[in-house]
Amino acid sequence: MALIIPAVFIAVFLFAMFKRVKIYDEFSAGVGDAVKFTFSIIPCLTAIFMMCELFEASGLADAFTGFLSPAFEWLGIPGELTKLILIKPFSGSGSLAYLTDVIEKYGADSYISRCACVCFGSSETVFYISAVYFAGMKNKKLAAPVIIVLISTLLTTVLACLLCKIM
Repeated sequence: MALIIPAVFIAVFLFAMFKRVKIYDEFSAGVGDAVKFTFSIIPCLTAIFMMCELFEASGLADAFTGFLSPAFEWLGIPGELTKLILIKPFSGSGSLAYLTDVIEKYGADSYISRCACVCFGSSETVFYISAVYFAGMKNKKLAAPVIIVLISTLLTTVLACLLCKIM
């Protein structure tokens, strides 16, 4: 396994030599584009991080958790996972911290912890990824893709909890 990355690097290098590509020039141009792209997404990421912190600090996270827990329980998702499900689309590290709390509180082999792990592992930080992917686009029509991903995340969470229950 330790040789895979060097082997891929050598293969790309040899292929580029075969195609007569100026490797260093192309690499430098790619790095320059990456730096420009990184600076272009900073405002989007800053807005997302600020919104996450304001959501938690304002108490809205706790209010939404209390409001949505019964609906999630009706769907078969343990109410204790409501906060994890609400945090995950915004913050990977925040949801990881909450996942750790769930495992410590309920034990690693409990139904709730298994559901939490599957839900954590099978979902994505939707808003962060959207900011990164759509930052370079001129036409930023984010609503439809974000809604589709959030609905699919909810459906997979329901399915994950059902599978954890029967396994």
